[in-house]
Amino acid sequence: MDKNALKYFKVVGKVKQAISKVSSFADALKEGLKVILDNSAADYGVMWYIDKSKGEVLHPYYWICPNDFSAIEYPIGQGMVGKSYATKEPVIIYDLNETPDENIASDFTGLNPVSAICIPFSNDFMELGCIQFVKTDKSGVFTEEEADLCQLLCLMTELAINETAPLPDNWNKKPVIMSVRNVIKDFKNGDNITHVLKGVNFDVFEGEFLALLGESGCGKSTVLNIIGGMDTATDGTVVFSENDLSNASEAQLTKYRRDNIGFVFQSYNLMPNLNVKQNLDLIAELVDNPMDSVEALKLVKMEDKMTSYPSQLSGGQQQRVSIARALVKNPKLILADEPTAALDYATSIEVLQAFKDVIDSGTTLIMVTHNEEITKMANRVIRFRNGQMYEVTINRHPVEPTELVW
Repeated sequence: MDKNALKYFKVVGKVKQAISKVSSFADALKEGLKVILDNSAADYGVMWYIDKSKGEVLHPYYWICPNDFSAIEYPIGQGMVGKSYATKEPVIIYDLNETPDENIASDFTGLNPVSAICIPFSNDFMELGCIQFVKTDKSGVFTEEEADLCQLLCLMTELAINETAPLPDNWNKKPVIMSVRNVIKDFKNGDNITHVLKGVNFDVFEGEFLALLGESGCGKSTVLNIIGGMDTATDGTVVFSENDLSNASEAQLTKYRRDNIGFVFQSYNLMPNLNVKQNLDLIAELVDNPMDSVEALKLVKMEDKMTSYPSQLSGGQQQRVSIARALVKNPKLILADEPTAALDYATSIEVLQAFKDVIDSGTTLIMVTHNEEITKMANRVIRFRNGQMYEVTINRHPVEPTELVW
């Protein structure tokens, strides 16, 4: 058997094995993209899907890349993505320096893209979108053989997925309230420099649940500290509601935290000598437009414990009170760092239900977690690896906390 034919045969076997572990067409496409990237010369890949309910535009669904594409869209016929979908033919740009009008370089800012391929994909039901592959200056331009392999792998992925249901409706994102651009964080210890964050880029949308996922030490908690104004970046910008926090003074950061951010941590940090309502009232006195303490407790179903002291509450109850304490500030953004890590499964579900009720009320939530199961509740999931964003998923089927199992 020809060497290339043997390689292709092995890859389609990997695709079949990967998609056999999932139950939906959308997840099958994600797994297929992972296999294609692992077996092609591309550095990054983005899966774009058609949303005809929004005027026939293509939106990103899933991508393996350190950039955030959530706010980008391509009308049919525009850019290489729109052109590939419109013509139902691959669009290949071997050298982006010679073709500057395809809206590629701007979308991949900071990654130095040099070559790109866009391939339409479909199932038996409809044309679904395109898969875009990009090479950067670290690996050079695509060769014709590499471009052929990408096309063949996409075709094999289609053939390996035996499913006729279309993708579900698009996530209806709201306005951007925060932008993080090229954030770098270094820690210096004597002559040693540790590069914790290596250029992080993403947006935060009003009213969403954004999960930051990754193993310990990957940089996700450092990101949370920077966007919460508890730490500053070595380089890069963080803009919240048009206010640049990058060069803010300590007094400005204190005001930003007080007026806009609610914090929920793994430890509850409740005042032991104050009862539940008094813990909330203490915070309410620090802000200009607080939520009523009783209303905040009702949101987390703890109004019947108003006169109890922290020592009289279980761990889950204390965490729900800490959520209410964050809510009483009427924050625009709640930041939660591993809020269920110290809790058992049943108690974690209670706490996650409290977060779900908070999200349903319109509050924006960013949660750091290493628990992959919890991310099924989120609207978007950003996975970190070694100080960088590795992959991003838009979850169009967030589940209820009671559906989570671990």
